[in-house]
Amino acid sequence: MRRSIATVSVAVLGLALITPGAAQAGPQALAPSGDKLSPADQASLAAGVGIAPKAPYGSKPKGPNPYLAEVADPAKVDYSGWANYMKTQSKAKAATRDKAAKSAAVKAAAAKPAVVVDEDELPGSSGGNDVPVNAQRINGYGTGANQFPNIRILGSLDNEVVSTPTVAAAPEDNGAIPLAGPTGIGVGTQSGAVITSQIGDGPHGRQTGDGSNDFDFYKLTAPAGKVLTLSTATPTGPLDTVLQLFTPDGTLVAVNDDFSGVDSRIVYRVPATGDYYLAVAAYGGLPADPFDSGSGGGIGDPTPPTEGPYTLTLTSGGVDEDFYAIKLRAGDVIGGSVTGSATYLTVYDTEPREVHGSRQDASYIYPVDSPLPAGGNAVTDYVATKAGWHYVGVASGSGAYQITVEAYRPVLQGAKPQQTLYLDFDGARVNTGVFGGAGNRDLSPLAAFLTRWGLTRADEDALIDAVVAGVTENIKHDLEESGLNPKFKVKIANSKDNADQWGKANVSRVVVGGTIDESGVDTIGIAQSIDPGNFETEETALVLLDVLSEPAGSSPASLNSYLTSESDRLAFVAQGLANVISHEAGHFFGDFHTDNQDALPNLMDAGGTGFGTLFGVGPDGVGGTADDIDVDFGDSTFLPAEGFVGTEDTLGRIVFGLTS
Repeated sequence: MRRSIATVSVAVLGLALITPGAAQAGPQALAPSGDKLSPADQASLAAGVGIAPKAPYGSKPKGPNPYLAEVADPAKVDYSGWANYMKTQSKAKAATRDKAAKSAAVKAAAAKPAVVVDEDELPGSSGGNDVPVNAQRINGYGTGANQFPNIRILGSLDNEVVSTPTVAAAPEDNGAIPLAGPTGIGVGTQSGAVITSQIGDGPHGRQTGDGSNDFDFYKLTAPAGKVLTLSTATPTGPLDTVLQLFTPDGTLVAVNDDFSGVDSRIVYRVPATGDYYLAVAAYGGLPADPFDSGSGGGIGDPTPPTEGPYTLTLTSGGVDEDFYAIKLRAGDVIGGSVTGSATYLTVYDTEPREVHGSRQDASYIYPVDSPLPAGGNAVTDYVATKAGWHYVGVASGSGAYQITVEAYRPVLQGAKPQQTLYLDFDGARVNTGVFGGAGNRDLSPLAAFLTRWGLTRADEDALIDAVVAGVTENIKHDLEESGLNPKFKVKIANSKDNADQWGKANVSRVVVGGTIDESGVDTIGIAQSIDPGNFETEETALVLLDVLSEPAGSSPASLNSYLTSESDRLAFVAQGLANVISHEAGHFFGDFHTDNQDALPNLMDAGGTGFGTLFGVGPDGVGGTADDIDVDFGDSTFLPAEGFVGTEDTLGRIVFGLTS
């Protein structure tokens, strides 16, 4: 039965099944109001592929870093550009971090010489350690006395050898599933192919057709358990490819943009024997409907899709994956990086379930005081919430690799006093340069925005009290009640009830006030870093109030868009502000963004059209009514657009960084 791309399903997560090195397909709802976007643009955002103009490879994109920011309009975000920029900057930041003077606690936990571990799978073989249950155990690893906390693992990925004969490209029009060209894969004994073709030469190309955008679709058949490896190369011409993999009913199961430079690669383990359809398209020019070759959005403005030649290499075969078991204590903070042939690195917890799979090096957003490893094809991190065996996995490559895994204890576990979170509602002078702004700027106080929510100056104290209560519930009470860390401790202070805490030891702050114009940062909220383990205990985040207080209907990010005559106005504004503040604090205490369209609301959910969920709006669509929901930290999938894979425990990543 035909299914529109609008009903994209979520592929099962995990190294054993989903694409290592590709964004996961799934509902995103990242677009702002759909009226402003074409169906093709909406489909791109739903697939986790941006539509904003892409910065030149390695250069800094415009706007704030979306990994750290709560952006009002994700259609303006260059996710690929930021991933590429962070990759190029991570090595430089790693060198700076190594030279920086670290705190005494971090120095005390400084990396000991790494112990070298050799993979015990026989050279040229695979299958011995391909799943967590069969992982190679590394005894003696850990942060306890007489253990070694740092290792270098030397291994090799040995895949099934697959021949790739040259196959002629199908004639145009091959721009949809019913028109897909043959590859020969799955017919007889053929399991690979190389095809040379071009985007732009079909009836919908800009120069040869109606200009709605050209796509090329290819059909291949694969048995359950085999791995499809599908990649483009564009050695000549300007083409920036995007790959999408569909099932026959139009369900998108994998997508990738910019695996290497502007070339793309999908690696997908086949769950059930059958036909699959690969679409090759240009960035900014994806199909709105995989059954309609004319469903492109046109040349695009301001992002015209590129056209040009490409070479497509496709294989269906056995792929080697290697797992290593390490025993951790609750509260251990680990970081890993991989170099060599492998391009995917992941961590599984004790269940085991995948908790942080990565194809990228985003360590640029760690603070300088973080000792976690940086640099490499992929970098991952994890805060263990339970004692026991955990699993580090590597995949997506062929040949030798080297994994670095380092383990640390949280810095506040030592002699330092507890962490304080200071909420500043009075306005402040802030160096916005750390967020990509223009330097020192004066931000207006919360009081300047009260009337924009229909409140008065007489409501200010009650509003602040309610916001502080909400943040205290989110970041203090819920974490205490989790029972994960009996030594959990954090103090919540604020500018109404306490002297200014900023500048004191172990005080991180959230400044609640100011506007985009005042700060020079185009965002709703932004944190200084993402800091698994909370190694830097003195950071700043902003929660700007102009977009949050815009008139009703102007933006899904405005609290006013959810207020009616039935609303408890003060209670809802406080609830929304408390959740956004908790979200930004969650970043500098160690959390990445989570998917705002999965089953459970999470305080780390990204915004977009999901702001109502982050604000706690209930099923009636009205804020400040009895069905409003209590949004908490907890388990959720990572935001697909940011390229990580697995289930993020946003509560667990914080609870051991705040300890005494």
